Amino acid sequence: MKTLVPAVAVWGRTAPSHSITAVMITDDQHTIVTGSQEGQICLWDLSSDLQISSKEILFGHTASVTCLAKARE
Repeated sequence: MKTLVPAVAVWGRTAPSHSITAVMITDDQHTIVTGSQEGQICLWDLSSDLQISSKEILFGHTASVTCLAKARE
């Protein structure tokens, strides 16, 4: 069975200067988290009509972020 998955550009009209290496979406589907080859973690707001806007960029990793995982409560 084939499943259609719509493509979503995470960065809007201009691609980011960093290379995205990991992607995760929160359980409530309101936030996308991306990790980059340059060691940044970015948080993005996702609206109900699939509009994406940047929220925060987290710095501090000294190596590529190649995996993202959710922590338990």
